[in-house]
Amino acid sequence: MLDPERGKALEAHIADRAAATDRHGGDLSAEIAALASSGWLAACLPRALDGEGWGSEAEGTAEAFDALRTLGRANLSVARLFEGHMNAVKLVALHAGHDLSEALAARIHDGLLLGVWGADDPSDPLGLERAEGEIRLSGSKRFASGLGLVGAAVVTVAGEDGPQMLLVETGDAQRIDLEPWRMGGMRASNSGRYDFSGVRLQEDRLLGGPGAFLKEPHFEGGVWRYAATHCGAAESLYEDMREGLIARERADDPNQQRRIARAAMAIETARLWLARAADEVEMAHARPGKAVLSLMAREVTDEACRTVMELAARALGMAAYEEGTRTERMLRDLSVFLCQAGPDAKRARVAERLVETGARPEFL
Repeated sequence: MLDPERGKALEAHIADRAAATDRHGGDLSAEIAALASSGWLAACLPRALDGEGWGSEAEGTAEAFDALRTLGRANLSVARLFEGHMNAVKLVALHAGHDLSEALAARIHDGLLLGVWGADDPSDPLGLERAEGEIRLSGSKRFASGLGLVGAAVVTVAGEDGPQMLLVETGDAQRIDLEPWRMGGMRASNSGRYDFSGVRLQEDRLLGGPGAFLKEPHFEGGVWRYAATHCGAAESLYEDMREGLIARERADDPNQQRRIARAAMAIETARLWLARAADEVEMAHARPGKAVLSLMAREVTDEACRTVMELAARALGMAAYEEGTRTERMLRDLSVFLCQAGPDAKRARVAERLVETGARPEFL
């Protein structure tokens, strides 16, 4: 479990700045600097690289889970970037060579933020060709979060044998286009399009072989991470609802009490599912089939978040939609973030797995 004192000051600092950065192209550099100076970026590294194993080793799972929820309560855009960093560190730890891992770890200790950009621009998908002993890229990635903040990203190139991962430097401002991201929520995530055309890199930047990106339980099994940030956002909405009702002397109303109780139970149900999924998926030598626990936990969390959003809106009425408030921002951000990524397909795979195994969920 994460030491509460370690997260409290950072959560407050990021939460206090959230309203000021809630715009397209909002500057989150101070938040990323705070994550670096607090040791949270480096904490994601394996212990052999002077990290704490957050998300990269079984021993760091509980702290990683709490850290993601902490940032979800503070600012979902920051939480999104930190989750991407944690994911990228995990992929590098699993698939990179020793020299690249050590060099990258040194940069992370110095404040480097990583990302994972998997969505191709349909009209210009990422491609690669080998020539003269190097790799040359073409195409673009869309929905790339952390543009201008992420210094290097794990990207995927589609192929007949599965996607090939590469670690690519992403600090060229001339390749960034923030215009495609016009969502009403997650405005400060600095998401958009990055053009990789003409980028050259060495063979050591290849991570694993074709298809390694999809290996379970690390691919869909890893959805517990972003679902943990959603859970944190629901916790924030619950706090706003409860405190708002107390301030308005409405907390003793039976209708409001039912809303408070339902929201609390929904959040705790999601937290327990996520804690189990994270613990079992991140266990050393976990079976590929354990990924279904993360998919189920994501579904439970999705339902819990939507329940809490509705209850908070009903409890607070018009106040829930007042611009500039934490509640209104969280409702917008969480509504958008819950759309990630292909939820219907994930739900279908849960059902397929349950039918296939014939097992009760407790035995998965």
